[in-house]
Amino acid sequence: MVSLTSTELNYLVFRYLHESGFTHSAFTLGYEAGINKSTIDGNMVPPGALVTFVQKGIQYLELEANVTCNDADIDEEFSFIQPLDLITKDVYELQKIIKEKKESLQKKRRREKEKGNDVSQSELDREHAREREKEHEREHAREREHAREREKEREREKEREREKEREREHAREREKEHDREREKEKQHREKERERERERIEKEKERERDKGKDKEKPHTDLAGARHDGDKIKIEHKENNAEPMDIEAVEISSNSTAKPCIIPNSDVTVLEGHTSEVFVCAWSPLGSLLASGAGDSTARIWTIGEGPCSANMQGILPNCAVLTHFKGKTPSKDVTTLDWNGEGTLLATGSYDGQARIWSRDGELVNTLNKHKGPIFSLKWNKKGDYLLTGSVDKTAIVWDIKTGEWKQQFEFHSAPTLDVDWRDNVSFATCSTDTMIHICKVGENRPINTLSGHVGEVNAVKWDPTGQLLASCSDDSTAKIWSMKQDTCLHDLKEHTKEIYTIKWSPTGPGTNNPNQQLLLASASFDSTIKLWDVESGGLLYSLNGHRDPVYTVAFSPNGEYLASGSLDKCIHVWSVKEARIVKTYAGNGGIFEVCWNKEGDKIAASFADNVVCVMDFRM
Repeated sequence: MVSLTSTELNYLVFRYLHESGFTHSAFTLGYEAGINKSTIDGNMVPPGALVTFVQKGIQYLELEANVTCNDADIDEEFSFIQPLDLITKDVYELQKIIKEKKESLQKKRRREKEKGNDVSQSELDREHAREREKEHEREHAREREHAREREKEREREKEREREKEREREHAREREKEHDREREKEKQHREKERERERERIEKEKERERDKGKDKEKPHTDLAGARHDGDKIKIEHKENNAEPMDIEAVEISSNSTAKPCIIPNSDVTVLEGHTSEVFVCAWSPLGSLLASGAGDSTARIWTIGEGPCSANMQGILPNCAVLTHFKGKTPSKDVTTLDWNGEGTLLATGSYDGQARIWSRDGELVNTLNKHKGPIFSLKWNKKGDYLLTGSVDKTAIVWDIKTGEWKQQFEFHSAPTLDVDWRDNVSFATCSTDTMIHICKVGENRPINTLSGHVGEVNAVKWDPTGQLLASCSDDSTAKIWSMKQDTCLHDLKEHTKEIYTIKWSPTGPGTNNPNQQLLLASASFDSTIKLWDVESGGLLYSLNGHRDPVYTVAFSPNGEYLASGSLDKCIHVWSVKEARIVKTYAGNGGIFEVCWNKEGDKIAASFADNVVCVMDFRM
């Protein structure tokens, strides 16, 4: 007997579905049955093979059922059997059906004969029987069609369920990866805080050892020594060597205390309960924003005119921007930025959310899509987009009008550390993966990728014209890139330790000081600040006034002065032209950020001892 294998049957069904136009069903069957791996030569199988095969099978069953029957009226016996019965029942059941129906028909005929019914009545009954059989067949056909539809729906449902399961699995994998990243960042942050606490404890210990009558460097010049008609400042605390600030020379004829910013010119803003990491003046001038580890940002209203020592007991007007729900603070405020008009403040937090606030401190919107802490954010000049960079390795452009994310850029393979707009639609991002990407809104790939650093890239900044990009890294180098070439234009290698930040001077083309030379400043953990000639890439000056890592630098609006802040608790203001310290102030904690107001007559600084200081700058 000829047998049919399951593979051959699957192929016949696949061909039937394909020829009947059931493309999706044919694809599903072909995929799950592995038709593409079959050795059957499709050219040898004629069209309609499955239907032909089934018809021949029905004919065979009919023949088999009647070969074993002795009744001569074969056509009449066939009418007793439905096509579906021929497929679903074996020969013995078919013979039983025929026998029962024949007996029933014979009884009926005898009754009709006994009643004297004529042949026309019998013919009419047969006609009715045929109509009923046709109706029965149509009903079976409808049921078979419904069964096929239900089967197709079940297959589609199974495929949807499988797809959902795959998505859930991918989501679980992504969440595990995010958890690992968050744990690493948490450990890194804890180590940094532990080192800071140890350093602060050591400083306190040194302070206690000095005794109550210790000389205070920011209020007294008793430790200064005369050199002809000049004065040099020596730092003798903790038996340290004199601090090397050779250019800090002050006329001995001056009756004031030159260089040292007196307390009368400083306003101390108290209210934060943890380290203050960031601060920024509003472009409007009178508002100062600060962000701290206590999960709050604050907007301080700073009055016009000079600071006064009489204000020390009076807290300036302050709006508190809370970044947590309930009573327990959750995450640090890591970054903030004012829009160009000074009407909105954006903050980024360790909880992965960016928030938009009004200048009055009212929450306007919460932007939630990042899966890790936000380390940087920037407004574009037009103010319609906000750019955020996160530990989740991505950068996101947010549409401020709709309050929704417009595009997420997933090009880095490690946390994104800094972002900076080139113009209103293109920007740069940098990462711990050592790479820099130049991206554009609407583009699905970077329009340029800059490689050359061999350590984490901590910051990227565009020059005022948007033609040059500066970057700095843990590899102790800063680099200047031109968009006209893939390799760096200048490789700046004078630092001996990690470079934490860089700043362009507000001078040269595209600025309010177009006739002055464009400079780049870099601040390093080697305790120095270096000023670079952008055109030649040469080192102009090395500013060696700090004793600990320098975290922040900022040029004055006119480009003539540079403020710097360090973990040595000192703020120095340098003359850019003379490369010397012209003012200095010593606080009680490490300094994370300094910034100038738009007039250039006030400097704000954020401290590790939970305060923000605002100081007058007058020459």
